[in-house]
Amino acid sequence: MNRTASAFLCGYLGLVALTSGCTSNPRAGYAATNLYPKQFHTVSATIFRNRSYIRGIEKNLMEALTKELESATPYSLASEVSADTVLQGTITDARMLELSKDPTTGLANEMMFEVTANFEWIDMRTGKKIVAQNGIKASALFVPSAPAREPIELAQFAVAEDMARDIVAAMQTEW
Repeated sequence: MNRTASAFLCGYLGLVALTSGCTSNPRAGYAATNLYPKQFHTVSATIFRNRSYIRGIEKNLMEALTKELESATPYSLASEVSADTVLQGTITDARMLELSKDPTTGLANEMMFEVTANFEWIDMRTGKKIVAQNGIKASALFVPSAPAREPIELAQFAVAEDMARDIVAAMQTEW
């Protein structure tokens, strides 16, 4: 067999292997379809309430959620009055945990910033919850001491992005 025929055969077998594992029904195996509910077209993301003592997290989360909804879902963002659905929630806790100390100065070498939130995605036509989760957590490590001197805002930004990804992933149709 010549090289062209071998390459064609390998390509054809690879294509068959890739497509044979996919299905249009995610419950029956791998699916090459959209995993978000198709009956909705728009979503309104409201700024989360913040019950923690650390302010500003809700703004970072709102910005991250907006970007994640636009890039990862088929939904358009809309105002709460005109949207099919609304995504809302509450930041219930935010804390910094000291992971290690400098033995000579006693200052923190590594800190973990952790945020806990509850959220719900509501169908505005029926008022029913589509998805709701309590106690969703995200955390990020930062190094406030020299030589890195990373600001806490770096960890807050990372936590907001992780939490936004987790929330948007939870909006997918259950398998």
